[in-house]
Amino acid sequence: MDRTIAVRTPESIAFDYELAGLGSRFLAVILDMLIQIVCALALVWAMTALALRFPSESARSSLSDRTVESLAIAIVILLAFLIFFGYFIIFEVTWNGQTPGKRLIGIRVVRDGGYPVDFISSLVRNLIRVLEVGLGFYALSAISTLLSAQNKRLGDFAAGTIVVRDTRIAVPLAPIQPRSEVRLNEEERSLANRFLERRSVLALHQRRELAAQIAGVFRGRVGQQLASLDDEALIERIAGLN
Repeated sequence: MDRTIAVRTPESIAFDYELAGLGSRFLAVILDMLIQIVCALALVWAMTALALRFPSESARSSLSDRTVESLAIAIVILLAFLIFFGYFIIFEVTWNGQTPGKRLIGIRVVRDGGYPVDFISSLVRNLIRVLEVGLGFYALSAISTLLSAQNKRLGDFAAGTIVVRDTRIAVPLAPIQPRSEVRLNEEERSLANRFLERRSVLALHQRRELAAQIAGVFRGRVGQQLASLDDEALIERIAGLN
């Protein structure tokens, strides 16, 4: 079952996040595992092709052949590591908390407080994932997800992360405008940047409400061209000019 939590920022703005339930997380893991299996099969095919490429052990006498073979084995080991361990970390860090499976299901990982996931938090949660798989703790992790108020598995507790639904709305591209004379103070700049960082995981209605509130702070201080932009485009433009 999906739940919603509220996070309050230092600017006293409350962000609501719809937590991803066990079912959606399970489907995302299954999709990611299927992708990993396809990659692993491709790796096995490559290893077989490399094995057939080299002559028999008795015939392999030259240093160059042994060097090439050692290099090939090292590359295969590295690729295997990336497929089975680095896969989740690489995608979560570079895809803003998503893997291919999570993106297809529409969920993402964020840090407690709604901040984007970073390398350390992704590394920790996926180290715990390795232990869960290796020691057979997946059932315990599933129970943890069901019982936790924030749908957290063991890795989420260790890394300080949550998994939320990815709610997106289409935002028209803002046309190039003359440089704004609006200057934001630190609190206003922080407010705008926090919204832009977290908007992708906000509930649709709250995303629009918050955008309207924040844009309302700036709208009376900008020229007619900027004032004609929609709320999110105005926030993007002003934040980009500061």
